[in-house]
Amino acid sequence: MRVVCFPLGSAGDVFPFLGLAIQLRARGHDVIVATNPHFEPQVRREGLAFEPVGTEEDYLKITRDPDLWHPRRGFQAIVRHADRIIRRQHEVCTQWLGAGQGVAVANLLSFGVRAARDHLAFPLVTVHLQPGVILSREAPPAFGGGPTPVWLRRWLLPLGERLVIDRLAGPKINAWLKELGLPPIRRVARWWNSPDGVLCLFPEWFAAPRGDWPRPLAQTDFPLWNSGSESPLPEPLAQFLAAGPPPVVFAPGTANVQARQFFQTSVDACRQLGLRGVLLTRFPEQVPAGLPETCRHIDYAPLDRLLLQTAALVHHGGVGTTSQALAAGVPQLIRPLAHDQFDNLERVVRLGVGRGISVRRYRASRVAGELRSLLSSAGVKSACAAVRQRFENRRGLEQAALAVEQFAFQARRDRLG
Repeated sequence: MRVVCFPLGSAGDVFPFLGLAIQLRARGHDVIVATNPHFEPQVRREGLAFEPVGTEEDYLKITRDPDLWHPRRGFQAIVRHADRIIRRQHEVCTQWLGAGQGVAVANLLSFGVRAARDHLAFPLVTVHLQPGVILSREAPPAFGGGPTPVWLRRWLLPLGERLVIDRLAGPKINAWLKELGLPPIRRVARWWNSPDGVLCLFPEWFAAPRGDWPRPLAQTDFPLWNSGSESPLPEPLAQFLAAGPPPVVFAPGTANVQARQFFQTSVDACRQLGLRGVLLTRFPEQVPAGLPETCRHIDYAPLDRLLLQTAALVHHGGVGTTSQALAAGVPQLIRPLAHDQFDNLERVVRLGVGRGISVRRYRASRVAGELRSLLSSAGVKSACAAVRQRFENRRGLEQAALAVEQFAFQARRDRLG
């Protein structure tokens, strides 16, 4: 069976899809990954076929857009850069799935793939990497702007759906549907879930399914795929880790190019506490000049290997980073910026394995205090160990590949009557 995977152009999306693509290929399927060319070298290294969606310039434009990391304007930033991606996704679907002989697997924001599914009549599996994108009134997700009671979220949810999602994304989607000769849609957040199947790549203990979640539904475990997990850590990093007590890792998000102040504050907090630190970013221009001997900058390391040798993780709250910390059993201090990060933080706090700190309060003395409290808490240590035990049998990617096969088979059978 041909499978075309459409992750969005961010490492947090590409890595889980790569893990799924590799698992599907191992099961004998012809797999193609269609995403931004920024990730082509990574896809090729895994021996997978690649189709470009957008350009390297597109990747740089969106990662440098300050609204991308804004709690209220983040979705608008994504939609603003969607036009060319929608058309290119449809072209890829026409090329590889036009005869209806394969299946697409796509992020819910892959509007071009969702429209192509209705236009070209191939099965589509919508992938949710995080529960915060499921607009459930039974369990409404947390969002930016501070703690909000559940009753108020239930009231705000349809308002936000209509005034934010439908207002921003609806016109672009309907203009494209009109070009394809398809009827317009009214509720984007219902339409973007494929009728053929929705795949949730997170476990029930992290977010239990609700009665108003989209159906048909399959829920597996976290994908937990990292590039380079089979290789030793870079020698300079390995030497640093071995030369002293476990450091704290500071990771503002793989595509975050606006983290200069985050890193400066983090280094200052390490100085105040006498802690060692690892600054994780592919953009070295963000790293403070003249780092102390107790801090090191690295551009990349597989988190499943790195976190096992560290004391804590300070990060943005992306679901991939969050799940890696849960699996490693390390405390988390989360500074959410936008999107699903506030909801992931709420779940981490509920599990007792971490705390949150706002961007406004991310100051050296406050960060030092939060880290001191986290690292000295017997309750947090016990909760981290308990959560880590849940990862003893990791079958998330295997389960996800099986779900894709089952959804595709059922969709084809339904179409044949």
